[in-house]
Amino acid sequence: MSLITLEAAGAQLGACQFGPFNLQLAAGERVAILGPSGAGKSTLLRLLAGDLAACRGRVCLDGRNLAQWRVHELAQRRAVLPQSHHVAFGLQTDTIVALGRVARPHDPALLQIVREALHAARATHLAGRRFDTLSGGEQARVHLARVFAQLWDVECGLLLVDEPLAALDPGLQFGLQEAMEQFAAQRGHAMIAVLHDINHALSAFRRLWLIRDGRLQADLPADVRALPALESLYGVRLRYMQFADGSLGVSPARQGAQEGVAA
Repeated sequence: MSLITLEAAGAQLGACQFGPFNLQLAAGERVAILGPSGAGKSTLLRLLAGDLAACRGRVCLDGRNLAQWRVHELAQRRAVLPQSHHVAFGLQTDTIVALGRVARPHDPALLQIVREALHAARATHLAGRRFDTLSGGEQARVHLARVFAQLWDVECGLLLVDEPLAALDPGLQFGLQEAMEQFAAQRGHAMIAVLHDINHALSAFRRLWLIRDGRLQADLPADVRALPALESLYGVRLRYMQFADGSLGVSPARQGAQEGVAA
């Protein structure tokens, strides 16, 4: 049975309509949502999270309509990492990570899980610091630890992330992406990420959901077969390089550039 299913699900924000979306995702799968700015990527993520109610159709988690889930139940099955990392007060990092556990009224392992979640997010050295003294990259690690803590002792949950690697240096991007992959794989979690970087989507995910004008354009494997659809989605020609290990790298093609190279 699919972990999450969208059945003709749609939403409306003002005059803008999104969907209908018909999609399925199994536990353990990794999907990247790609599309031009304003295409509706974050809106689709909000539908999947239950933060935005479907105005038509259904969104189901574990075969049950999201509208029927209680807030604390849903918080124990899916976690959301939004784009914004703002915190209103000068809280300590440990407190912010512990907020991922608030849906559990009795949580004897809280302190241990907070420590382990910080370690998994490559943020052990940030324990006990004031959040408002941290750099943007350090804040990103702490919030990643928070969602790790939320699904720490859950199997086959759902991790939703919106631009998790934006404005981070390349080393930190790869480190946090690897941390998310390891965390999800160890627990069988499905992961869905809104991304702008095509190369990150192709290297770290297995499926692509391509969105434009609030509609699903394609549901494709994250490999060379997706290139024509990506070119159409963004209105650019792409050149690519496929490496011996099967990984793929792309860049916009200049006029006269060779379109495909095997390495």
